Formats: sequence, structure tokens, C-alpha cells
Amino acid sequence: MTIDLARFHAAFFEESFEGLDAMESNLLALDPAAFDLAADKETINAIFRAAHSIKGGSATFGFSAVAGFTHILETLLDQMRAGSRAVSAEGVNALLKSVDAVRELLEAARDGREANTTLVAAHQQTLEALLHGATPSVAVATGPTAKTVAAKGWQIRFAPQPGLFRSGNDPRHLLRELATLGHLEIEATVADARPLAETVPEDCHLHWNLTLHGSVDEARVRDVFAWVEDEAEIVIAALAEALTEAPAAIPTPAAPGDGKPSLTLIQGGKSDAAKPSAAKPEQRSGGDRRQGDRRGGAAESSIRVSTEKIDQLINLVGELVITQAMLAQQAEALDPIVCEKLLSGLTQLDRNTRQLQESVMSIRMLPMEFVFSRFPRMVHDLAGKLGKEVRLLTVGESTELDKGLIEKIADPLTHLVRNALDHGVETREARIAAGKDPVGTVRLSAAHQGGSIVIEISDDGRGLNRQRILAKARESGLAVSDAMPDSEVWQLIFASGFSTAEVVTDVSGRGVGMDVVQSKIRELSGQIQIYSEPGQGSRFTIRVPLTLAILPTLLVRVDATTYALPLGRVVEVLPMPSRRPDYVDGHPVLDLRSSTLPLVWLRAWLHLAPCVAGSEVIVVLQTGDFRYGLVVDQVRGREEVVIKALPKRVRGIPGYAGATLIGDGSLSLILDVDGLQRSASGRGSRVKRA
Repeated sequence: MTIDLARFHAAFFEESFEGLDAMESNLLALDPAAFDLAADKETINAIFRAAHSIKGGSATFGFSAVAGFTHILETLLDQMRAGSRAVSAEGVNALLKSVDAVRELLEAARDGREANTTLVAAHQQTLEALLHGATPSVAVATGPTAKTVAAKGWQIRFAPQPGLFRSGNDPRHLLRELATLGHLEIEATVADARPLAETVPEDCHLHWNLTLHGSVDEARVRDVFAWVEDEAEIVIAALAEALTEAPAAIPTPAAPGDGKPSLTLIQGGKSDAAKPSAAKPEQRSGGDRRQGDRRGGAAESSIRVSTEKIDQLINLVGELVITQAMLAQQAEALDPIVCEKLLSGLTQLDRNTRQLQESVMSIRMLPMEFVFSRFPRMVHDLAGKLGKEVRLLTVGESTELDKGLIEKIADPLTHLVRNALDHGVETREARIAAGKDPVGTVRLSAAHQGGSIVIEISDDGRGLNRQRILAKARESGLAVSDAMPDSEVWQLIFASGFSTAEVVTDVSGRGVGMDVVQSKIRELSGQIQIYSEPGQGSRFTIRVPLTLAILPTLLVRVDATTYALPLGRVVEVLPMPSRRPDYVDGHPVLDLRSSTLPLVWLRAWLHLAPCVAGSEVIVVLQTGDFRYGLVVDQVRGREEVVIKALPKRVRGIPGYAGATLIGDGSLSLILDVDGLQRSASGRGSRVKRA
């Protein structure tokens, strides 16, 4: 039976990219200046394991370019973890660039395209030069004890576990590969002689004693068995040692006359004479490759599920939430005495629906580590390019966020971190002159707050330059004044094309980015706030909902129509005071607890006639650092809704974020809090009431 390996490609690529991420994060965790083999051995082992797994998988699936490159990478790592090569800054940088090369090879194989051979060849050349030309550390073993040198031949004991075939491995492929290294003599023994009725056809019942003649490195021999080393007993001894130290341990069959490998089948059980226990290979300076490589503890039980299936499940749960809300609303008209059991069942349905909703939503939740893990490498490379010394601190990596939001928040965070390094953190000389730590700090944090997640990007650099921002705003024709509060001045950097950089570089200076950051966050129904102090640094605070699949809302009514407001943006609800509002620059405002609250009439924005005075309600909404009051006819209450996209012909109209079905079965539009405020300002809908 032929196994179609193509159906396993997706899982292989996913696991390989995860392995590359693990390699990158562990490489960045190494400090060459303070490297200690005993303390950092597990870190080196983790890097080696990831490279080893990628090499084995790529060889199995026929991606020879990936397997070849990772073999070189693995050899260098093996020397480092054995202590025969120093862990230097040059070596770590070369390994990081090699991760990029392997990623390029994997992406090319996944996408069915040609890889960037120039990039790969350059990194491979760097690796090989380091491998053959770098000076080893003082811990290097000398003489024949380091058995990375070629022997005249090897005696190999290969005893696979019975379940070897179930993992998709075939000993014949291994023997054929081994035969390409030299003249191979093969002797097979029956591992476990049982009556035919008790024999399991799917099990492997053979063990092999192998003799390989030729000048071959032990590392190359071990590489043949790398993919099955956890599923077999593998003992490798130099041929001279095996024959000298234990001449009777492994019988050597006569060399065949035709030069092809011979196979002698010995019937019967496994004998001690056939097992090369006395022929223990001399220990290398780095120990056995498998030593210390296996993770302790029980493996976590998990399965891989397509995100499409999860999304379909979430959509069905969303429909169930709507149906349950409709039933609950209809049940309000029932007699509680006559329909006691029915109402009790509906209460239980409500409880079960909420538990199901929470459980299903948790499936899509991923830790922020998925985003944060990309930044150590970026900060490392960019700081070196800018000639700055920067440490990156991350807090709250385990904080969970919806997978869809994590994918969309990554780009805005990337731009903010790059800005912090380029515009915020000063050079070493400037920081010393200012009495600061020569090494700058960029801090990323994430935490849950109510139904939202708050992400902060801060630095201890020079802070935002208020005067330069105002001067640039005037040059761009923006209406600004020196009396503007800092919070409004900082918001100017989100204007399209705005940049205070004096020189355009490939990092920044083109005025493209901050406006995109704000628009991306608004697309997520989020908001961004800025705090900055000259000479002390800046902090960008992003607040987004935990998920956009099911949204808690506040339902409000205007005329006969119900609208939904994201509950996370609602600050409070106030009755409309009987006195008339004040006006500032022609706009209505409310004096609320010694602060001025701008008012927006939803009726006026919708071009509807004013309602009777005194019957209205003010919903105070938050947009960034700004608050305003939305005047509506009535507040219906809170309800969780499923967001539906607007039809294409109305998509993009300011003030609307989506649509949903509410409990009474009617369609309700979800209002965009930020877009509504901007649109109302532009249309002059802050009009006087009748």
C-alpha cells in the first residue's frame, strides 16, 4: 500500500514554522558574553531539537533543500551543545540568519514556488565558513576521543520497537540510505518468536546487525536513524573497536561476491550473542545526541482542527444565542404560574447557552505570546541597524485574545514598536549624556480589563516633541493652536502623511503608518491613547474587545428603530436635564461634573424631526481620550449580538459598523462610536434642539 504523504504536508509545515519560532526565541535568549554550557544546555538542546525535527520531517517528505540546509545548521548546533565550539555573537547572528533561510525554503516548498536561492546560498556560505573556519572553544576535545572523525567502518545494532510501522517508518528505506554511505552487510534476527496465531501483522518483528565499511563520519551514520531514534534501540560502534573489544559480540557475515549487501536470516529468538552490548561506542565529548533531548512529563493531549470548522461552530453558536434571546423575549408574555415548567426550561437553556458560548469562544482564544514572540528578533535586528542598545520586556504573554483579532493587531503593534526604536529610544551616547541607562527599554504588556484587552507599548526614550508636532501640523495646513492640551496634540500624529522625521529612511520618515495604525484599530472596534513626557518616554495604550464574533451591546431606540452600541465603549447613561444645553463655538455641550461634554443628537444625525423635550436619554461614549454624549429617545437594555457584515453597497458609510438580529427578531444596525462622532462633527449635526 502506498501512503500519500501530501495530505500530511499542512501539519508538517505548521509544526516546522512553530519549530523555527522556537529556535528564534531561544537563540535570542542566549547571551554569548555570559554563556555557560551547564546553565544554558537546555536552551541549546531546545534549538537543536527544533532543527533536528525540521530536518527529519523535510527528509521524510522529500524536501531535500530544507533537509540539506538544516543538516549543516544541526552540525553547528551539535558542536555548540557538546562544548567543542564557543557560542559567540557571530555564531548566534549566523544561526538567526539561517532561521530566515530555512523559513524561506519552507515557504517556497509550501507555496510551490522557487526559493530565493541568493538569500539561501549567502546564509549557507556563512554557516559553512563558520563551521570550518571558526576557532573552537577551550573545551574542545582533542585526539581520537571526539568521534566526529571518520572511522574505517561502523558496527550498528538497529532494534526497532514493534510499533515502528504505525508511525509511517519503513526500515527498508533506512537500510537503503545507509547503503549509500559505503559497503553494507546486513544480518536480520527475529526479535520475538511467537506462534503464528499470536503474531500481529502490523508489528515489526525483526532486529538488524549492520556492518558499514567505508570512511564515514559517525554523525552521518546517526543522521540516517535520526527520524526513528525515539522508536528504536540504536547502538553504533567503530568497526575496529567492535572487532577488537568484543570479537564475538556481533558475527560478521562473509562478504558477498557481487558487492551487494547480504542478508542472512537467523531463525529463532533474540540471542545475547547477536546483541552488541559489549561493543559500546566510545563516548563523544558531547554525549549521545539523544541524551537530554527528550521533554519530561506526559505529553499534552491535543488535536489540530481547521479554523474553518471552528468558525462554523462559532457561527452556529451565535445563531443559537439569537434564538435563545428571541425565546426569552417571547416568554415575557407568558403566565409564570401556568407556564412554570416552560419558563424553568428556558432559564436552563439560557444558562447552558452561555456556558456553550464561553466554551466555544475559548477555542478561538490564543495567548498574546503569538504576537509578542515576533518582536525579540525584530528589536534585535533593528537596534543593531540603528546603532542602539535596546532591551525588550514583555508582560502578559498568556493573556488571551481572539485569533482573528491577534492576526489583525500584529501589524499595528509592529509599527508602534519600530517607531519606539527609531523615534523614541536614544543612542547610547545620548542616553549617557542625559544620565540614563545606556541600554534603552521597550516594554510590551497585555492584560484583560472587563470585556476588553488592554495592550501597552512604552519606551523610556526622549518622548514626543510637542513643538515639532505643532510646527509640522501647521506646515501641513492643519488647524492647531498652542493652547491645545497634550492629548489633542498627540492625536495629530495619526493624520495621514504626518511625520516629524527629518530624514527619510527604510525604517520611517514617509508619513505612512500611524494613520494606518489608527484605522486598523478602529476596524477592530478599538481605540488608542497616547501618553508622553519629554525626556522620559511615551506610552501607547490600545484597547480592543476580546472577540468580534459575539458582541455585548447596549440597545437604544430612536423613533421606531433600535440601534446597538458596543457596550465596551459606553461609560454611563444619564437622563437629559430639563435645562437647555450650553453652546461652545456653536456646538451644544453639557456641564457634567465640572467638565464639558459635547452632545450629538442621533435624531439630527439621521435627519429625523426632534422629539418631545425632556424625554431623551444621554449615553456617554468613549473614543480615545475623548468623550461625548449621544442623545437617544430610549435605552432598551443590554443584549449580546452576533455581528453580521453590512451589504457591499452600504459598506463604508460613516457611523455604521455592522448589523445584527436582536431578540425580537428584528434587524438592528450596530453604530460605530468613532465614525459617528467624526461624521457628526463634519456634518454639523450638533444642532440646536427645538
